[in-house]
Amino acid sequence: MEKSLPLHQLHANSFAIIINRSHSFLHFIAILFLLHYRLSFFFQTTTIPTLPWLLIFASELLLSLSWLLSQSYRWRPVYRTVFPERLPGDDELPGIDVFICTADPDKEPTVEVMNTVISALAMDYPPEKLHVYVSDDAGSDATLRCTKVAWEFATCWVPFCRKYGIDTGCPEVYFSSLEDDDGEFKAEREKMEQKYEVLKQRIKTIIQHRDVVSPSTYARDHPAIIEVINEYPKEEMQQVKLPLLVYVSREKRPSHHHNFKAGALNVLLRVSATMSNSPYILVLDCDMYCNDPTSARQAMCYYCDPRTPPSIAFVLFPQTFRNIGEDDIYDSEMRSIFKIYWHGLDGVGGTILSGCNFYIKREALLGNFSKQEDLVTLRRWFGPSNDFIKTLVEDHTPNSITDEESSRMLLEEANVLASCSYENQTAWGSEVGFLYFSVVEDYFTGYTLHRKGWKSVYLNPKRPQVLGTSTTNFNDLSVQWTRWTAGIVQIAISRFCPLICGPLKMSLVHFMCYLGLTLEPLLFCFSLWGFALVPQLCLFNGIPLYPKVSDPNFNIFSIIFVSAVSKSFYEIVVASGGELRAWRNEWRIWMMKAVTSYTYGSLEAVLNKLGMKQASFSPTNKVTDVEQVKLYEKGVFDFRAATMFLAPLVTVILVNIAALVGHFVRCLVVDGDGDGYWEKMAGQMFLSIYILVSNYAVIEGMIIRRDKASIPLSVTLLSGVFSVFILLIGSAILC
Repeated sequence: MEKSLPLHQLHANSFAIIINRSHSFLHFIAILFLLHYRLSFFFQTTTIPTLPWLLIFASELLLSLSWLLSQSYRWRPVYRTVFPERLPGDDELPGIDVFICTADPDKEPTVEVMNTVISALAMDYPPEKLHVYVSDDAGSDATLRCTKVAWEFATCWVPFCRKYGIDTGCPEVYFSSLEDDDGEFKAEREKMEQKYEVLKQRIKTIIQHRDVVSPSTYARDHPAIIEVINEYPKEEMQQVKLPLLVYVSREKRPSHHHNFKAGALNVLLRVSATMSNSPYILVLDCDMYCNDPTSARQAMCYYCDPRTPPSIAFVLFPQTFRNIGEDDIYDSEMRSIFKIYWHGLDGVGGTILSGCNFYIKREALLGNFSKQEDLVTLRRWFGPSNDFIKTLVEDHTPNSITDEESSRMLLEEANVLASCSYENQTAWGSEVGFLYFSVVEDYFTGYTLHRKGWKSVYLNPKRPQVLGTSTTNFNDLSVQWTRWTAGIVQIAISRFCPLICGPLKMSLVHFMCYLGLTLEPLLFCFSLWGFALVPQLCLFNGIPLYPKVSDPNFNIFSIIFVSAVSKSFYEIVVASGGELRAWRNEWRIWMMKAVTSYTYGSLEAVLNKLGMKQASFSPTNKVTDVEQVKLYEKGVFDFRAATMFLAPLVTVILVNIAALVGHFVRCLVVDGDGDGYWEKMAGQMFLSIYILVSNYAVIEGMIIRRDKASIPLSVTLLSGVFSVFILLIGSAILC
């Protein structure tokens, strides 16, 4: 009877569906009235210049288009429940390969990386069916040595977790928590904590004595290094059953493009195929440790259920973070993405592949072939390795390591598969594996899978399955979002744009989701720059762009503004359980990103398209800065960022201040219309005041604060020059 029960359930949020669709209908009607008002201008005789009217109309159209596409996320939000206790016995569970990627030991602390490795080894899954692969793109000898000492610690840590039912596989987090224990367990816990302190000290010593003179140069030029860490365990360790642990550093040469993270993942695909060839793969970032050891069993509820269609390509868990402050000023939690957008995507065809924390079917990436498949065709697609091609055939089990000779032969083949020239003249990165076209390989790969008819699942249980660290300063946030924006816009302006490369087997609503995500940076960038400058320049020069307060048409803009703000409040505060300040912070950081990260990322993608700039990938800095963390926890912005990110923010603030000052001077000194003039300019006054109030943190950083993390005076002066230029040139052109 137990086997007849379903392993998972899907729940459509009927109340949210009614709210979302009703709001969409009413808001859309208001937008139609706005369009009518703007278009009627061209059939009237007026003294208002045409250019500023066209620009603000274009900004409103772009923002309205973005809103329209975003309604696809809200069309049918769903939630899922799994029942891992109903899974079959351990002997019937499929194998899982875990891929952990690290690229820069200077930006990604090795202690955190090793904690992630140890947590993967401690997962609640049959150890003989779990295989962990660590990809070190820096080729660091220190990382290899640290992986070995981490495995030695795991031989004690994993049995400890199994014996006492420890459900936190990350030792750093476990020992950071306060527990009031006594008896035998307390003594064992203290012994284990001492061993962990020894591990951390050993790792720190290894890192301090790295023998590479120039790590940055070596990271771009080194041979392939592959080592099975627990190939020959010590005699006392043979009784401990642990998953296979393999260190992989692919060959990198300056003359070959290494294709960033996607290239590293494809090397892991090939190497793991010859060693374990598990049908399912878990991808983790190096700072994302397994918080719930049962995540593999939860994902298998979809792959092992006979009722589930075989078209499920991947099961995605949300990215959750353990360093989020109470006042999350940078929206590091990305609440809207993981609590609103992805649930909506799941209900219309499947969420996108986003970064890490997903279990993906190997077949979805490589295909499934029979023994009768043409060998020449397979070699043209997958490269010359016969051993790898054998793994593509159904039910093929790779050779196991039984002695030194089999180990030597296997590692020789693995080194060939990890060479930088192996993919030459093959379909890797273009047709098979993780795709290379964009630096956001996850998004592009997921989109391609969905176009081919694959589906995906978004599973967001109450307990976070994976926990990591997020950016907690403005500079790292801006760099990260600039990189993501560049990758997405790179797709938007290419032949792979959803408008051109349309849906083969995707629903219309699912297609709209992808189209909205692809165009979102461009739409926000252009529209918000328009709202930040055009009404202000017209306010400065006494040109009204909105109806008088007494004009019934003024209600159109009021309704649209209140509708958008109230819906956002409902989603963030009411539906998602966020606090009022979380809602405020999300609005503010959205405006900031539009004029910084979205702008620079879009520009970078365009320059890359024109061949004027090479695509780049800089790993997000994961090193903890105590001073930055203190500011973040206090809810104070850290403006120790590149000038390129600060100058646009300060320029927008100065232009808005100048517009308001100019408006007041005009009212008091120049204009004699009195209250009528105030009434005409009320909409633009409100917009400037709203921008200034929402971004008070920038004003505070410019004028009030005098600490090291405030905005430098040089940036303010430079932005002042830009502001004067915009006011003079903009006024001459628009007015």
